[in-house]
Amino acid sequence: MSTDDDDGLRMYDPEADHAFPDERLNRVLATLVEDPEVTAYLSAQNVNAVTRKEYNDHGPKHISIVRNRALRLYELLKRAGVSFNGASDQGLDEADEPVIVALAATLHDVGHVVHRDNHAYYSIPLAADLLDRLLPEFYDTGDVVRVKAETLHAILCHHTEEDPLTREAGVIRVADALDMERGRSRIPYEKGGRGINTLSSQAIRNVTLAEGDDRPVLVEIEMVNAAGVYQVDNLLKEKLEDSMLEEYVRIVAINTKEESGLVERIEL
Repeated sequence: MSTDDDDGLRMYDPEADHAFPDERLNRVLATLVEDPEVTAYLSAQNVNAVTRKEYNDHGPKHISIVRNRALRLYELLKRAGVSFNGASDQGLDEADEPVIVALAATLHDVGHVVHRDNHAYYSIPLAADLLDRLLPEFYDTGDVVRVKAETLHAILCHHTEEDPLTREAGVIRVADALDMERGRSRIPYEKGGRGINTLSSQAIRNVTLAEGDDRPVLVEIEMVNAAGVYQVDNLLKEKLEDSMLEEYVRIVAINTKEESGLVERIEL
């Protein structure tokens, strides 16, 4: 279903068999990832986040990870028969669900070009302009409005101040928090940043998503010291709450190098 790239990330493979209609997603995704304006935004949005605020990565690599993990999470849920309501409530097709997920995952952080603070709200008008240009290639006017509406809802709700009203939005919310490995904080760490977000990210070695035994999705997190607890018990737990996915996702974090034995295993 998925393949591993050189970084050990789970990558969406358009040629693979999926548990959902993927032809529409594959056409939209091919255009989206090559679009020069979108590409420019993904680079520019890292300036405020990393260069100026010395915060964790919010640029092209973060977006690639979130999009792939969002599609992986969506796939696992679909394989388990979990229903999604964003597209269907709008009278759209099942094939539009992964399109909404991919669009929202790609554009959720563009508001960083304005400011890191309150970026989710700045993302809305910027993403709306991009969607107005991109979507007419694939949809008629009515469906452009509907896909745009659901994508903007998912973008807004990756911010924990806003509760998702669709499972598509819940996927984006959770997938955003699943980008937590140490590579995300490399630049601020090398610059001397020692805030809790940087240190906790440095403690996370690996994150994997797989089919669970008792729930559709098992998220396994390997951390190498207790600082990683912040990423798991604060950031990820907060994003999972009220995501409409809580009953479907099991999270297990293992501390592999804690000599004191203070933290060995966390399960949500």
